[in-house]
Amino acid sequence: MAEKLGLYIHIPFCRSKCDYCDFYSLAGKEARMDDYQKALIAHMKETAPLTRGWQVDTVYFGGGTPSYYGEKRLRELLKFIARRFDLAKDAEITVECNPDSVERKMLLSLRRAGVNRISLGVQSAHDCELHNLHRPHDFRQAQRAVSAARAAKIGNISLDLIYGLPGQDLEGWKDTVEQALSLAPEHLSCYGLKVEPGTPLDDRVIRGEKLPDDDQQADMYLWTVERLAAEGYRQYEISNFARAGYQSRHNLKYWMGRPYIGFGPGAHSDFGGRRYSFQRDLEGYISGVLHGGTVIDESELIPQRERGSEYLMLRLRTTRGIEEWEYRREFFLNFDPIEQKLEEYERQGWAERHDRRWNLTPKGFLVSNQLIGDLLSIQEEATLEKTLPRLKQGRPDKE
Repeated sequence: MAEKLGLYIHIPFCRSKCDYCDFYSLAGKEARMDDYQKALIAHMKETAPLTRGWQVDTVYFGGGTPSYYGEKRLRELLKFIARRFDLAKDAEITVECNPDSVERKMLLSLRRAGVNRISLGVQSAHDCELHNLHRPHDFRQAQRAVSAARAAKIGNISLDLIYGLPGQDLEGWKDTVEQALSLAPEHLSCYGLKVEPGTPLDDRVIRGEKLPDDDQQADMYLWTVERLAAEGYRQYEISNFARAGYQSRHNLKYWMGRPYIGFGPGAHSDFGGRRYSFQRDLEGYISGVLHGGTVIDESELIPQRERGSEYLMLRLRTTRGIEEWEYRREFFLNFDPIEQKLEEYERQGWAERHDRRWNLTPKGFLVSNQLIGDLLSIQEEATLEKTLPRLKQGRPDKE
């Protein structure tokens, strides 16, 4: 049976740039879309032979705003993928969309081309909050976009929401969630606002704009987990909730350490034991692919020891968590010091155990960076203790 592989295609074009966004995306570059399409196809053509023996079971168009790129170009890319890669018949094919750049005819065309999941960047149900972020849509457009997707018979809709926005309080966030629930999506991603250095929002905060504090954001998050569970949305990752059978299969590849290949400026890959990324430069990517040149930004082989660190860091973002013998078997590392720390977390209400499997609780997810960082330090210490005796045994006598 062929091993499974995910493909990620980065579309770096946007109608406008939102104040909080740190993803590699550009506004006002529509004239470069055709050349970028040529570069993507050339890059995929060059890469496809390396994937023989692998079956592509997820394809994800992210951005930027893929829906702004145009359904004709997206259909051309999907047709090329189906021809050059071993694309599974039941592959999950996702397109990220903004509500202002979709309509029924377009979505119907994409569905016929194989798209079976869309991720809508709704962010808020309040137009004042959307305007404050410089989002290019209002909530009414989001409602129409969901209706258009249903009319196009796309049966898997995910909505992105952000809490902790400027001027937002708990009641306002609750209203956003309730209005999103009224649209009956299959999946919800609820992210805490993160102020990225160098963004317009960062500048606004430096100049004194106030955001909800950590305690307010914690209240919003914990209420969300409880509310969505009551509506049948199971939390399966820190920020992600889904009805049964509608977890994002592609994003699970990242969190579970499964292989994927990315295309486009800023895209990352983990394939063949190597992790690599492409430079965040549209012109450099187009020129490098079409005319020869360096497009790789970083590339490294990942030793098994580092995979053990990734296992802790990524799996503990999920409600599936980590398992003792899985850890011992895959990485030949001692789980005992990890378990001792997890038992401390359990007493604090930050972690819970089911047989031999451990996962963080919603309260633990709130401080997951610190908790996981402490576990990684413990793992490093245990690894050094295991390595030092071998080094001493191999050291020549100094007598």
